[in-house]
Amino acid sequence: MRLGVVGCGAVGSAVAELAGEYGHRVTALADSASATIDPEGIDVGTALDRKAEGRGVGTDGIDRALDAEYDVLIEATPTTLGDAEPGFSHARRALERECHVVLANKGPVAERYADLRAAERESTGTVLFEAAVGGAIPVLSTIADLGPANVTAVRGVLNGTANFILSRMSAEELDYEHVLAEAQDLGVAETDPTFDVEGTDAALKCAILANVLGNGETTLAEADVTGITDLTPSALDLATGDGRTVRLVGEVVDGHWHSEHRPARNPPRRSAQSERARRGRASDCDGGARGRRPAPVTEPGIRSCAGVPNRPRLAFSATAS
Repeated sequence: MRLGVVGCGAVGSAVAELAGEYGHRVTALADSASATIDPEGIDVGTALDRKAEGRGVGTDGIDRALDAEYDVLIEATPTTLGDAEPGFSHARRALERECHVVLANKGPVAERYADLRAAERESTGTVLFEAAVGGAIPVLSTIADLGPANVTAVRGVLNGTANFILSRMSAEELDYEHVLAEAQDLGVAETDPTFDVEGTDAALKCAILANVLGNGETTLAEADVTGITDLTPSALDLATGDGRTVRLVGEVVDGHWHSEHRPARNPPRRSAQSERARRGRASDCDGGARGRRPAPVTEPGIRSCAGVPNRPRLAFSATAS
C-alpha cells in the first residue's frame, strides 16, 4: 500500500519508519515546511536525517505531497482547535481524490466531526482515527465491535503525560514544576505541555467519543476544562491518606461531559489493567446488557461540566494516576 504521511513528529516519523516492515511504501512525506515525493518509495531514513539536521525532509512543498500518488493519507500534524486547520483540509483533500485517511490529529474529529463525515460520504475513501483516542488502546474498535447502541460507559487512563506527572508527584512528594521539568527532560512531556496538563487532550478525546456515540455535533467549546497545574504534593498526600488516588478525569455521562481532576474512590486494583494505567494509559467499556449504569460521581474534587443534549447514555473518563 502506498502511504502519504503529513506530519513528522513522533507519530508521523514512527509510521514512516515502520511502514516498510508491514509491506507498505511511503511515497510522500511532509513536515511543516517541506516535503519529499517518490512514487517508487522515498528513503525515509535519509529524509528524517535531513529533518534532524534542520534542513527539512525534502525540497518540495507540502502541496506536492498532498497531490502525490498514495492510497492512504496519514494525517499526523499537530492538533489545532476551532477550524481544525490545516488537518481538516488535508483530510478533505485526500477524500476528494478518493483516498483513505487515517487521523492521529484530534482536531478534525473533535471539532469538525460532522464536516469530516460529510466529506467521507462524498468519497469512496474512508476515515479512521483510532490513533486520535488513546493511541494503541483499541477504544474505538471495541465500541464498533460492541455496537455503539450497546455501550453505556467508557472509561480510560488516556493521557500518559499527566499520568506520569501525578504518579511521580505522589510517589516522591515532588512539586508539579519539578516533575514537569523531569518529564520534559525524559521526553515524556512536550516542550509546550499545555494540552496535556490543562486537560485539553483528555477533553478532546471526550469530544471524539461523544461524537462517535452521539449525534456528531460535539466540540471542545461545550466543555469547561480543569487540568492538574494547580495540584500540590499536600493535596496528593491528603488523597493518599484517605486511600484514594488523584486522577485527571474526562467524562461523558448521561448526556454531560467534562474534564476534571479528582480523587478516585478506591486505590487502583493490582491487576493487569491497573498496571497499564500506572505506566501510561488504559481503558474499559461497559455494555448495556450488563444491566448497570455508571456509578455516580460523588468523590470530592474539582468538577467542571457542560451539558450536551441528545447523547446516548454513556460515560467516558480519561484519567491519570
